[in-house]
Amino acid sequence: MTEKDSLLIVSGGMDSITMLHEYADRIAMAVTFDYGANHSQKEIPFARLHCERLGIRHLVIPLDFMQQYFKSSLLEGADAIPEGHYADENMKSTVVPFRNGIMLAIAAGIAESNGLKRVMIANHFGDHSIYPDCTAPFINSMSDAIANGTYEHLRIEAPYTGISKSDVARHGKALGIDYAETWSCYKGLDRHCGKCGTCVERKEALREAGIDDPTEYEDS
Repeated sequence: MTEKDSLLIVSGGMDSITMLHEYADRIAMAVTFDYGANHSQKEIPFARLHCERLGIRHLVIPLDFMQQYFKSSLLEGADAIPEGHYADENMKSTVVPFRNGIMLAIAAGIAESNGLKRVMIANHFGDHSIYPDCTAPFINSMSDAIANGTYEHLRIEAPYTGISKSDVARHGKALGIDYAETWSCYKGLDRHCGKCGTCVERKEALREAGIDDPTEYEDS
């Protein structure tokens, strides 16, 4: 029997929900960080829903200071979110500076406080071009720092780092995940806008994975 020795950072989006299901046999706890993003209140209920179904303890940790002090269009309301593909220069405005570093550090403290050995995060290869704190060098360096800074030498486990979002969706397809029960859109409106970078990426991933897109989009 696999030991439940891991904590997962779960947002309620496609990637972390897929990882939650794929590695449920080793995840003892999942943590969602509410840092004031436009779409936080759309994502968090899905994170809670999937954790409840899987019987995984779920915490929501408020990080209100990030919205107050950090600069990012992700924190400034729906109208501030640019439209287009992640490859477009304007999408860099959605970066929340060092977000994953902050979350991983807090998650490591929670994990060690609960006798766990690993912190899991669902960054993937498609994030690398725009988010520096999603790259393999960053994850490896942060893992080393956490190992050196904890008595039990906790490590970060990021198994999706080298695969695309389409590959993640293929994993989810094999697991039977209903992606209607996830949220991606950075604008956080009643429906996905269909035009921001994360909506465009969501559409591409589902199409390339051969999944009929269950998402309701504003532009459809």
